[in-house]
Amino acid sequence: MKLLIFLLIAISPFFCEAQEVKQDRFRSTVKLEEVISGHLQELNGKYKIRISETTYEAGGSIGEHHSIGPGIRYVKSGELTYVQNDTTRIYREGTYFYESGDVVHTASNKGEKAVIIINFEVVPADWKGASLIPVPKSN
Repeated sequence: MKLLIFLLIAISPFFCEAQEVKQDRFRSTVKLEEVISGHLQELNGKYKIRISETTYEAGGSIGEHHSIGPGIRYVKSGELTYVQNDTTRIYREGTYFYESGDVVHTASNKGEKAVIIINFEVVPADWKGASLIPVPKSN
C-alpha cells in the first residue's frame, strides 16, 4: 500500500500540471469590492462587484486566459491591443468594452506609454485573488 501511495505521489505532477497565465509588465490592483444586495434576489450574497485598475507598462502583456466573470472595461489611458477569436481590436483612451469572461483572449500594450484599464466585474462573492484564470483544458 505504501508503494502505491508513493507511486501516485511521484507521478501526479505529470497529470496535474499547474497552469498559469503568462504576464509581462502587467499589474492589477483592486480598488473596491462589494457583495451584491438589493432587488435582484437571485444574485444577493452570491456575487460581488469588483472595481480594479490594471496597468500594462510599455511592451506589457497577458497571455491567453479567461476571466472568472463578466465585466465592463474602460481605457483610462493609452491604447490596448486586444485579441479574441483571431480578431484584433485596438481600444483607445476613453473607450469602453464588454468582456464575457468565457472566451479566450490576450491583451497587450504595443505603445510607448502605460495603458491603464478600469475594470468593473461581477465575480463570485467568495473569490480571492486575480480575476484572470487559465484557459480550461477543454478549450
